[in-house]
Amino acid sequence: MGLAYAERQPVIAAGDYDLRPVRPSDAGLMTLFTSDLRVAQATSSIPHPLPPGTTEAFIERCMAESRIEDAWAIDGTRADCGELMGVISLTRLDIGQAEIGYWVAPVFWNSGVASAAVSALVAANPLGCRTIFATVQQDNPASARVLTNSGFAYLGDAECYCLARGYTVPTWTYSRKLD
Repeated sequence: MGLAYAERQPVIAAGDYDLRPVRPSDAGLMTLFTSDLRVAQATSSIPHPLPPGTTEAFIERCMAESRIEDAWAIDGTRADCGELMGVISLTRLDIGQAEIGYWVAPVFWNSGVASAAVSALVAANPLGCRTIFATVQQDNPASARVLTNSGFAYLGDAECYCLARGYTVPTWTYSRKLD
């Protein structure tokens, strides 16, 4: 499972960082960072408190042959920032379409890490998408700026259920057309 997974999912250079496939050894730092309420509440899918085994199950799903989501660790080793700064992923939606999602550990907020990761992943377009969609919560304008700075266009308002908050939150939806 692991070798085939690593061969199918490329390592992508993102400025001073690398986007590399998530691996089981990421579980400790990933659990530490996603256990932070601020990180969980900025996503729709991370519960808080984080139940035991959640991170390991996520990594297993992302490494499965039949996965619908490819996830990359934002690895800052080359910049002496540690081997896990956050995670970025593409979830297959339909032929030629995917949704991008990402989170960055709070210690790296406002450092350009998310912008570098999103721009690099979109430029690499490893799934050969024609369109990439994204959704951000309306109380997270920094994430919206990351998307617009990476060429995403605003589509409209929507809402999604946030596991960490336990209720539906208003969101902004974006898309990026690719050649």
